[in-house]
This record gives sequence, structure tokens and C-alpha cells, in this order.
Amino acid sequence: MYADKTLTCKECGAEFVFTAGEQEFYAEKGFVNEPQRCKACRDARKNANKPQREMFDAVCAACGKEAKVPFRPREDRPVYCSECFAKMKEE
Repeated sequence: MYADKTLTCKECGAEFVFTAGEQEFYAEKGFVNEPQRCKACRDARKNANKPQREMFDAVCAACGKEAKVPFRPREDRPVYCSECFAKMKEE
């Protein structure tokens, strides 16, 4: 019923594929217009109004590597890099 279509992004001019599955989804939701922007441009436009999250430098308490965290580290609490944090979470 649906076939993949190649469309051109109106923001960056790149070609992108509007898949048959996406077309079916659009039809189920009642959308009548095809997308005009590629995924990258849609994501950039969606996130444009969001404020950038402030990141803080820290040293991992487990391995000693530099880490960036989205909170202000305190001296009385250990901070872990994402790898060490994931290992601790698994245990």
C-alpha cells in the first residue's frame, strides 16, 4: 500500500527517506502533510528552545578519571564517571 519516498529537507537540502512505515503512522494519526525536514533538522528545531544544561567538572571517586556531571559536586559525596556508575548500578 505504501512505498518509501525520497524527500528533500527544506532546512538543509539533504535528501531523506519517508518510509512506508512512517507513512502508515502518519495516516493512522490523521496527518495529511508529509514531513518537510529530515530527522536531524526536526531534532535541532525541537531542541532549539531548550536551555543548555550546565555541566560541572569532577573527578571519579572510583577510577580517578575526569568526568562531567549535571550537578554541582559536593565534597562529602562521591562522584562517579558514567562507566563506573553503570558498573555500580549492575551490582
